[in-house]
Amino acid sequence: MKTTSVAIMLALFAGAAEAQTLDDLRNDGKNTDDVLTYGMGYHLQRYSALKQIDKTNVKRLVPVWNLSLTNDWGEQAQPLVHNGVMYVTNAKHTVAIDVGTGKQIWRQTLDWPAETPRVVCCGVSNKGAAIYNGKVFRTTLDAYVIAYDAKTGKELWKSKAAEWKDGYSMTMAPLIANGVLITGMSGAEFGIRGFIDGWDPETGRQLWRRYTIPARGEKGNETWPQDSDAWKIGGGSSWITGSYDPELDLTYWGVGNPAPWASQSRPGDNLYTSSVLALRPKTGEIVWYYQFTPNDGYDYDSNWELILADIDVAGQKRKVVMQLNRNGFLYVLDRTNGKLLSAKPYEQVSWASHVDMATGRPVETDVAKRLRAGEQVELWPSTSGGKNWPHAAYNPNTGLLYANTLHQFSRYKHLEHKPYEVGQRYQNIENVRPPPTPGQPQGHIDAIDPLTGDKKWRVPLTDFQIWSAMLATGSGLLFTGKTTGEFIALDAETGKQLWQFQTGSGINAQPITFTHNGRQYISVLSGLGGIYWNQQRARLKDIVPQGGSVWTFALMQD
Repeated sequence: MKTTSVAIMLALFAGAAEAQTLDDLRNDGKNTDDVLTYGMGYHLQRYSALKQIDKTNVKRLVPVWNLSLTNDWGEQAQPLVHNGVMYVTNAKHTVAIDVGTGKQIWRQTLDWPAETPRVVCCGVSNKGAAIYNGKVFRTTLDAYVIAYDAKTGKELWKSKAAEWKDGYSMTMAPLIANGVLITGMSGAEFGIRGFIDGWDPETGRQLWRRYTIPARGEKGNETWPQDSDAWKIGGGSSWITGSYDPELDLTYWGVGNPAPWASQSRPGDNLYTSSVLALRPKTGEIVWYYQFTPNDGYDYDSNWELILADIDVAGQKRKVVMQLNRNGFLYVLDRTNGKLLSAKPYEQVSWASHVDMATGRPVETDVAKRLRAGEQVELWPSTSGGKNWPHAAYNPNTGLLYANTLHQFSRYKHLEHKPYEVGQRYQNIENVRPPPTPGQPQGHIDAIDPLTGDKKWRVPLTDFQIWSAMLATGSGLLFTGKTTGEFIALDAETGKQLWQFQTGSGINAQPITFTHNGRQYISVLSGLGGIYWNQQRARLKDIVPQGGSVWTFALMQD
């Protein structure tokens, strides 16, 4: 029996060690046994064509295994799967798991300085890993990038991206595009100067750095004050993984808010904050950009996922990039050149009346003008946005986006400018979120037309907002998780809930689906944490326990 077990494990390790090629990454989703990229494809559609689990049998979905992640910080990651091995990350650990049994194969534990969480804006977390050529890549809270051997978990290299004591941190999942490992950075709330890095995945050598705020003499710096060094501490985080179009060889990255949040010390548009950058992955060259919120004084930023699709626009097939922007507008751009095709509100918006299609700029309202004059205003959406980081899904068959959206305002005010201090919060605002009104929606589950912003259906959430990503499947199902721990399946046609399972903690992570030995599985991480836990701790602490784990489900067998 012992010999047989050893042989099985050696065979498993051999499979895990098989190199993943660039073609494998480009074709992620065609081999349904694997999930090789963040977003379940370079397009970040979070869609799978799998149909084995459907509306007629989803009630037979049962857990087949669960593995503890021994982590109370919270789970937000998307797992990756290759050759029967699942790779999972959180802020503390990287874990390899046998997908057939749920047994741990290897685990690597990080040792970051205990005081590091003080420079993390919005919850100690990690969004996931990248895999390529037999290596698993991840970022760390104290701003390192690490490569592990996929077979053994051995650390192969570790490269420092920035100094955490200066306010930098890393929570995002890396991206492999055209052979380059690309990472972003967090820290705009601490007055960093943001950047996106390209690394050699074999050695960890830095290949290029693209600052998201241009320096003196570079194009775009003229949009910052010329009589101060505001640009040096101007924010511009890049902490959600970009998408990639291999045909165009462009990667699309969202850039975060300027610093400080209050805008009076930095007149101008403040490029490239609150923008999308289309970059060449080999060099970091900016091919085009589009700024969603010029001179952002609302913390609306533009970090969120940039979803790629080919859709009909005015009778013509267009290659587009779409974003449910935090500012409340749903943008559709031509991804070849950045031309604005549509910008419609998908949530309640008070700061702007509309987006001017000729200039591409939002038309600010009296609310925005009063805010910039120093008044407290009722700001819709709140600084959490019309949608926060949990990813939407796009089903190419229905042409709809499916998202967990937020319905909340802030009582918001710009305060007197205070000098920047290295590694300290740099916001200069007053931000009060009123308590929920009983019976009124705090958010919704929405099915949205990307070109009109119209809702095909909308499910109100009157207890807690949902801070979990969405997964769409070819059988017309949607999967997501609730803050109170229920993992649920919805009918994508109507929004009706068809199934649920109570996990051990709240869900604010990213479900995936895949096959193993011909059987379809659904996996999700459970473990309450992140910014919503910080905001709602008093309401949640007595009803939702902490503690991270991986849950994997399949149809009950006869």
